[in-house]
This record gives sequence, C-alpha cells and structure tokens, in this order.
Amino acid sequence: MQIGMVGLGRMGANIVRRLQRHGHQSVVYDRSQDAVKELAGEGATPSDGLKALVGKLTKPRTVWIMLPAGAATEDTVRELSGLLESGDTIIDGGNSFYKDDIRRAKFLREKQIHYVDVGTSGGIWGIDRGYCMMIGGEKAVVDRLDPIFAALAPGKGDIPETPGRKGHDPRAEQGYIHAGGNGAGHFVKMIHNGIEYGLMQAYAEGFEILAKANARELPEDQRFDLDLADVAEVWRRGSVISSWLLDLTSIALAGDAKLDQYSGFVQDSGEGRWTIEAAIAEAVPANVLSAALYARFRSRQEHTFADKLLSAMRHGFGGHQEPKHGA
Repeated sequence: MQIGMVGLGRMGANIVRRLQRHGHQSVVYDRSQDAVKELAGEGATPSDGLKALVGKLTKPRTVWIMLPAGAATEDTVRELSGLLESGDTIIDGGNSFYKDDIRRAKFLREKQIHYVDVGTSGGIWGIDRGYCMMIGGEKAVVDRLDPIFAALAPGKGDIPETPGRKGHDPRAEQGYIHAGGNGAGHFVKMIHNGIEYGLMQAYAEGFEILAKANARELPEDQRFDLDLADVAEVWRRGSVISSWLLDLTSIALAGDAKLDQYSGFVQDSGEGRWTIEAAIAEAVPANVLSAALYARFRSRQEHTFADKLLSAMRHGFGGHQEPKHGA
C-alpha cells in the first residue's frame, strides 16, 4: 500500500522504514528537509509541503500524522482537510487526547473524509521490535488499512498463546487491535501510558531503597552494599516482575551505576494527566497512577535516585532527553 507520512521524528521516520521493509510505499514530509532527504535516500518519495504530499498520493489517499499532540496535530488536520477529498483517510498516530479525536472525526465526516486514531507504543525500538497499536475508527476503514497495521505490528513472536482466547480478535495476538469507534484507540493508549507511569514509579522507588541500603543511619549489621546492575539483571530472568521496563533499567544501570548522566527532572506527557481525569469522571480510585503523576511534579523541585531511574527508562524506550539543569 501507499501512505503519506507527516512528521519524521523519532517514531515517524522509523514507521516509514518499517513499512518500506514490508514493501509498502511512502510519501514523506517534515519541516526539516534534512529528515526528508534522509528518507528519500532510503527509498521514500520526498515532498516539500502538505499540498505536494497529497498530490503524490493515489486515491483513496491515506495520510499518517506523527506529530506532538495539540496545536501541531490540530493545524495539520485542518490543513489536510482542505486538501483531501471524499474517501480519503487521516490517521493520527501521536498521543492526542481522545476527545479531540471524536471532535475531529465529526468535523471530517462532514467532508466525507475518514479519521483513524492509532495509539502507538514501541518508541525508538519499534523499527525492529514492531509497534503495539490501539486503533479507533470505522471498521471498514480500519479493515482496509489492515496491511499497514499488520506490517507495523510486532507479530506473535515467541510469546506463548494465552489459554482461553478462542473467539477473541486474533489481531491482538499480533500486537494490534481495533479498539472501537473514533477516540477508542487513543483512550486505550492513554490508560496504557497511565499504567506505564505507575510501573516505572514502582521500579524507581524500589531501586532507590536498594541504593540506600548501606546508609549510615542504619545499624552496621543491617547495611548492604548492593550491585544494582546485578539485581536488575537477575530480576530480568525468571522473576515475576520481569518486563521490558526492567530490561531498560538493567541496561541503564550496567552503563552508569549512579545514573550521573540523568538530572532526575522528569517530564510528564498529557496521557498521565488525562488518565487521572478519566478516573475522576468514572469515579475510579486510581491511587497508584495519581501518586506516580504527582511524583513527576515533585521531581522538578528535588531530584532523587528514583527520579534519575525514571529518566533512564524514558530515555531507554523513547529517547527522551531530560533537562540537565533540573528546573
């Protein structure tokens, strides 16, 4: 299939590369012409603007937007709405607020342009590992685009089958789902990221306790000088708390046991806040997820080892860079 990609940052460019590996064609655009030239050198068709990109796509056109949530995505959707025609599709693969998806879909429906929201997880590793995708939109449109999603998804890999799944959507075992109507994809991804906050905070706090196990305030016979890199490594293997986040923790600690390269100033993206707002709207007690979000707020005032570990994990899966100055 052919697809247009707007936004060639950490994930957008690698999505194009993975699609090309699977034989799909891409027309690309980014404000950075260096990024466009780089992918053009790898086989993508370059364009110097949205109008040019749309003009190089065959009907029905599909344009994937991979830009930061908010004004950048909003403005791009609006501009594309004036360039695309009936039967074309806009995909938002960023981290937009699900209520914005619902609003945009209604606006585009009046122009008979389809809208699909794709919550995309995989970070900078997705080009090789594949991307876990949570998709919202009309069934017929999502089904038509299935070759794109199937190519981006990680596939079953070596993960054992889950007992009792007979009758469920087989795409979930491949690493992607059609979650429901417009907004459902980003809603599920929003909660995914809220859970991510809680998991990361649990690891971070636990490793800080380990790091301070030799504190002078403790009785001498209760002090332990632990090798945190070894602890992380052994927990990766057979432990009930093993995970990809723990893998990234192990990599970070093996390279820098004190995490001196990280400031401990931990950003939060919109999804963590939106998850808590959804919990409030649904009267769901989200104690852990709320505390994890507030811990990130606190990290901007004082920086602990736990905060540095959060920074290390975020850098590991998403390439995120925290400010060195810490404020």
